[in-house]
Amino acid sequence: MEKQNHFQSRNSEVRIKINQKNMIEGDLILPTSGTSAKGIVIFAHGSGSSRHSPRSKYVAHVLNDVGIATLVVDLLTLEEETVDNLTKEHRFNIALLAQRLISCTDWTLQNPELKNLKIGYFGASTGAAAALVAAAARPNVIRAIVSRGGRPDLAGKEVLNQIEAPTLLIVGGNDKKVIELNQNALKMFTRIEKKKKLILVPNATHLFEEEGALEEVARRASGWFECFFLE
Repeated sequence: MEKQNHFQSRNSEVRIKINQKNMIEGDLILPTSGTSAKGIVIFAHGSGSSRHSPRSKYVAHVLNDVGIATLVVDLLTLEEETVDNLTKEHRFNIALLAQRLISCTDWTLQNPELKNLKIGYFGASTGAAAALVAAAARPNVIRAIVSRGGRPDLAGKEVLNQIEAPTLLIVGGNDKKVIELNQNALKMFTRIEKKKKLILVPNATHLFEEEGALEEVARRASGWFECFFLE
C-alpha cells in the first residue's frame, strides 16, 4: 500500500497538553510543495489502536499526496494506554476521547503555522463517535468529517442531530451490524441533508483488510475533504 507522494512533506512529532500534568503525542505531516496546504485532517483512531496503525498511516499519506496536512494522534496518554490494554476501560469512553480531540483542535487553532487551515476529522470505529461529539462542540470550526467503520451510535442521538459539518460514513459491505448502525445514524443528521453520505465498500469487513478496500476508503476520504475544504 506504499504510495509515492506528489507533494514533498515535512514530518514532526508533537506533544499536546491536555491538562496541567499530562500530554498526548501525535505525528504532524505538512505538505511543503510551495503551496499552502488545503486543510488539515485530525485522526481519531478506534478501539485498541494507536497513531501507529498502518491503516491510519496509509490514509494520512494519501491525504498528504493531494496537499492536505494530517495530525494523527494518540488520544490517550501512555499511562492510560497501558491501563486500557489490560482493562479496555478507556477505549469506549467517548466523552474522554472527544475532549482530547477538542484539545487537539484548539492546539491546531493556536499553532501559528496551522491556525488558518480548514480542519476536518477522520474517525475510525469508536474514534468516529468521538469525532462527531467534538464536531458538535466546535460547529464553526470543523469543515468535514469522514468515518471509517465507525460507531456513530455511540455519539448519541442528540449529538447526531447537532452535526453541521458535511459527513461521509464509509462501511464495509460485509460489516452487517455496523451498516445498520450507520444507516440509522445517517437519518439523524438532520442539519446536513444534502451534505451527508453513506458508502458501502463491496466485500469489505470491519478493518478493510481485503484487497483494494483501504485504498477505496482513502480515495473516498480524500475526495470528500478536498471538496469541502475548497468550498
